[in-house]
Parts: sequence; C-alpha cells; structure tokens
Amino acid sequence: MAEVEGAEPPVVVTGKAHAAEARRQLLELGVDATILTEPVGRDSAPALLAASLWIARRSDAITLAVASDHHIPDNAAFAESIAAATPRARAGAIVTFGVRPTHAATSFGYIRPGALLPGDPAVRSVEAFIEKPLPEAAAALVASGCLWNSGNFLFRPAVMIDEARAFAPALVEALEHAAPIEVSRDVFDLPADFASAERVSIDVAVMERTSRAAVLPIDYTWSDLGSWEAVWNVAQRDGDGNAVSGDAALSETQDSFIRAEEGARVIALGLRKIAVVARGKEVLVSDLGSASLLKAALPAAALEGVEDSIALTSVGQWSRRLEAWLTRRALPAWWCFGADHEGGGFHEALSPQFAPLDGPRRSRVQARQVFVYATAGKLGWQGPWRAAARHGLEALDDQFLRKDDLYRFAAPGSGNTAAEDSALLYEQAFVLLALAAVAEADVAIEPRSADRAARLAVTVRNAFAHRAGGFSADLGGTAFLSDPLMHLFEASLAWLRIGAGDLWRDLAAEIFDLFSSRLFDREGGRVYEAYDRDWRPLETTSDDRIEPGHQFEWAWLLSQWVALGGDIAAAGMAQRLYRTGKQGVSAASGLVVDALNDDLSVARASSRLWPQTEWLRAAATLEADPIARDREVCAAAAAIDRYLLPSGLWQDAPKDAVAEADHLASASSFYHIIGAIEALAVAARDEADLPAPSRSAPIWSRPFI
Repeated sequence: MAEVEGAEPPVVVTGKAHAAEARRQLLELGVDATILTEPVGRDSAPALLAASLWIARRSDAITLAVASDHHIPDNAAFAESIAAATPRARAGAIVTFGVRPTHAATSFGYIRPGALLPGDPAVRSVEAFIEKPLPEAAAALVASGCLWNSGNFLFRPAVMIDEARAFAPALVEALEHAAPIEVSRDVFDLPADFASAERVSIDVAVMERTSRAAVLPIDYTWSDLGSWEAVWNVAQRDGDGNAVSGDAALSETQDSFIRAEEGARVIALGLRKIAVVARGKEVLVSDLGSASLLKAALPAAALEGVEDSIALTSVGQWSRRLEAWLTRRALPAWWCFGADHEGGGFHEALSPQFAPLDGPRRSRVQARQVFVYATAGKLGWQGPWRAAARHGLEALDDQFLRKDDLYRFAAPGSGNTAAEDSALLYEQAFVLLALAAVAEADVAIEPRSADRAARLAVTVRNAFAHRAGGFSADLGGTAFLSDPLMHLFEASLAWLRIGAGDLWRDLAAEIFDLFSSRLFDREGGRVYEAYDRDWRPLETTSDDRIEPGHQFEWAWLLSQWVALGGDIAAAGMAQRLYRTGKQGVSAASGLVVDALNDDLSVARASSRLWPQTEWLRAAATLEADPIARDREVCAAAAAIDRYLLPSGLWQDAPKDAVAEADHLASASSFYHIIGAIEALAVAARDEADLPAPSRSAPIWSRPFI
C-alpha cells in the first residue's frame, strides 16, 4: 500500500493455523502489521468487524478492507480509486468498488449501481446486491450495466460498527466480548468466545441492508482468484500455456492448470484447457472454464445444507431445499429483473432469460409482490426486502390509485381505457393483504399502513356491498365470485393476526357468515367458482366449476379463522373442503389437477403451479395425524419442486412435461410460492418438535433439524 498516501500498517485477520505463514510473508515484504488470529473461521462479517473494533479503539481513521486472495496488478490505479472514494467514506458512506465486467462471470456477485451521489463525480448509490448468478442471469446483468462486486470496502470503523449494531446486534455483542489476547508484539489471538459469533458474510449482515452503501465503478484489472481458471489467468505459464506446480509430467498438453500437492503426482497426456488438482486422496479433473462449478457438483448437503430432491424424505429436508431456492435465487432474481427500476413497479412476467414481458400491468401483481417481499422480511430474509416492498407500494399509489380511493385494474397504456380503469374487488383485497404484510414485517416501511387499510376497507364496503349479503366482484354488481371474497377474507384474517381492531373481525365474520350460509355446499362439501345475484351456484357447462386449488385455499383460511377465535363450525367445513381438494390429486401424476366436475371426476387434467402450493398449505394445517401430515406435505413439496427452476424462476407446467423455453414465469405465482414455503417451514419446526419463534423472531432465525 505504498502508493496510498498516509497509509498506516495493516491489521491482518487470519486463522490461528496461518498466523506463522502470514508473519513470514509480511517480513518478506518488509511490512509491519498487527495480526488478529481467529480460533475458527466465521466468514467475512466477524473478521471485518473484529478488525473494525480493534481499529475503532485506537482511532476513527478511514479503513480499507480487502480480501487476501484478490489480484490487482495495477497498484497505482487501485490507489487512485481509494483516493476517489475517500471523501464519501469520510462523510459516512460504506463505499465498495464495483468492477466493470469484461464478461458474464458466474463466479462473482453483482451490484446494480444507482444514481451519482450528490456532489460526487464518481461514487453512486447501490440499488441492489445480487448473488452469484447462473449464466443466463449473468449475461442479463452485464447487459443492464451491473458491476462485479469486488468485496472490498472503504469506511470509517465507527460507521461500519454502528450499521452492524443496527442490523446484526448479536454479532457485534459477541465480538465485543471477544477482546483479543496479546501473544507477541504483533500477534493477538481472538479468544474462544469468537466462535459464538454468527457465521455470516459482511454483504448479508450489513451491506445488503444498510442505507449507507455506495459504489465506485472501476475499470482496472481485478480477480478474486475464486476459481482455478482465475488462478491460471494470473499464473506464470510455460510455452504451451500450462501453469504447473508440484510433481507433474506433461505431454501434448496445452492451456491447462496442473497442481500436484505434496504426496501426489500428476501425469497429463493430450489435455486442452483442463484443470487437474491432486491433493491426498482427492483429485479434481475439470474443463478449466467449469472448475468453478465444483461446489454444485459435490453433494449439496455437505456444502450448502440443501439436499438433492431425489433423496428428500422429510419435511425438514424439503423446507431447507425450498428455503434455499427462495432466498438465494428467487427473491434476488425477481428484485433484480422483475422490478422495473426505471418506470416503477413490477413486471408481469419474466422469460427464461430474465427478459421482462408485460401485458397490461395489473395492480394485483404489484400488491402480491409487496406481500412477497414483506413476507420474506418477516421470515428472516436479509436481502433488500424493504426496498422491494416500498417499490411496489409506491407504484400502487402512483399508477393505480383512482380518485375514489379504489385501485384500478391495470396501469394506463394498453389502449383499453375502460378495462384499465375498472375497479374490481379482487384488486382491493390484495392491496389490503399487502398492507397487512407490511405492517407485520416492519411498519416503518409504510407508517400509515393500518390507517390506509382501514380507509380502503370502508371504501370497499360502501362500493361493493351487495343487497343479498357479501360483496359483488365488480362495481356494477354483475359478477358474483367466490375467489375475490376468499382473498378479502384472507386480508381480514391477516389484519386480525397482527392485533387489528373490530373492523377486521366484523368483516371476516360477515364473509364467513355468507360462506357458511350460501357459498358452502354442505351436501357436497365444496365451494363453487361463480354464483348468481342470490348466491346460488351458477348452472354452467364450464370446466372450472370446481377448482381443487380453491378448496384447499378456503380450507386453510377457515382453519386460520378458527385459530383466531372465529366460529368453531369452520373447522368441520375446512376438513370437508380439504377432502374435496384431495380428490383433485392425480394418482398418475402426483399433481393437483386444475378442475373437477360435480361428481369430482377430472374436468381439466392440466396442472398449474398454484394449486400445488395450496395443497401444501392445507396439508400442513389440516392433516391431524403427524405421520399422514408429513407424508402429504412431502408429496406436495415434491409437486411444487417440479415447477421451480434453478435460476429462481418457475414454469406454470411441470418441467418434465414441457420445455423450459416454452413457459414464462408469471409474477403473480410468487404469492402462492412463498405462502407454501412459509407453511413448509412451520411444518418443519413441528416435525423437529422445536418451539415456535416469537412474533418478533424470524422463522428462519434458528436452524432446522
């Protein structure tokens, strides 16, 4: 760091076993340093914060945090970037360095940069951090101007500690108790208490959550040496392009990386662009460009805690798998690509290549995405869920709110003004549900959410009330459907669950009374889709007269109504609806079909994604016998998994029945998916006989067994 003017000796954080090697290298370089040794590795957040606490006890000097395995050959350019970022760091920002990509790398995380910060010619705000993507997502990220996340930071120690204290207080508390113990003049051991610190990256603990994150785009050569190909790129190579270390003999081999560690010998014949790494009893042989996929090729349970779906036999295993897919793939992908960061709101769908596709943009999709990200925050996801939820709320107000305080069906732009401006009960119900999710997750996102919801509920009652009880589906009183009433019931229960007042209990009771007296077919144990003005089932030849997914959905909601102190008679209705829904589970495919006839034979054998999710929610709640419940929940989870793509997207038909390229991922399905994964997490806790977390504790805050 000789090029950085005024630089102080560094603080090196390393494992206790590596302290001697670190000291040897520092002496070789002629650099004085303080070495803090970890008793165990706890990822980047504890290491960086331990160093920050050490420095903060001595000064509040601007601190540069860099990883030891990064390769930056242009020292002068690196020093210039530090100088450019220093004023913003001094002012209280945590500045990271975003590398302009040279290709669509899948081994790096990405940063979506925002606008230039006021008064700064180079440093920008951070819109989002994106985890290491799959190839198609990486290409889209590069095309949209995203930067590689170098993982290097410039900040004042007090700022980093304060932000960590706000978002990860237990971590800071654990580190404050782990005061270093002097071993020699320049080596200090972090005590055994350090092992109690949460194992978490600094990105997850702080950077993805803080409002102080900023990014300086940089153009100099950088690599984190995170793959053997990256090491090969910077290594000294022979005339055939081979980087060789250890006991190795090569013939007719070119552009390859050969590493033989002590006790191993490698003989390479006729190789082209191959990585061979031999260590003890383990040997890696890979196409050089694919060596970064090693982690995915090994058993997922050993590396990620996520089992391969073929081997899953318990609710807990399925919960871990789907939670990992949700938090590591789906939520980041939909915030990055599914949100319209320029025009506001969320796109209607994404192609398998993450291209947004919009028809008329509907308010129900905006509300559902607000619900998704608020629910993710409640469950413990540490990504930018607040920003995503706020993004959707702003779109609802800016693009969909009518002068009568109802929400229009679609945003202007499709050419059908009348259809766009129509107000339907379905849309109002989902806005009410979204506001409840926000209030439950973090009322600070929208401090007026309770008042807004109460006013909208009154407006809905006045606008949609029907003379025969309940509410019509449209303002003209021409459509009478069970589905919008179901979601209005759902929103009422959501507000009741967080302790809202009599308005919501009265509304829920009114809907239940109508359901009990008119909608529920007591003889057949079912609910139909459409009714006449007197709430009698419409006689129709339509093949969607009885939908198993809605039987499950009503059953789950009725069970929630009972749990919240509602009419106990709802419990029996819920059980009957659940049994009717199970008539739609195909023995041949293991999937819920889309529609049944009156005699409960199959009317429509296709199987969309959303009924599978409602099957899981109902099974997790309504199967009384624990063994039967776990069996049914696992079957439903396996059904859902057949629609989910590794990229974080999904199809509306099972993957084994249709090519991925043929199907778009509809944003509206995300509401169903996250509801199922939440129910799965609860069932996993029950299976493991763990106590339920408090309302303030994220459901994923403790490990599953």
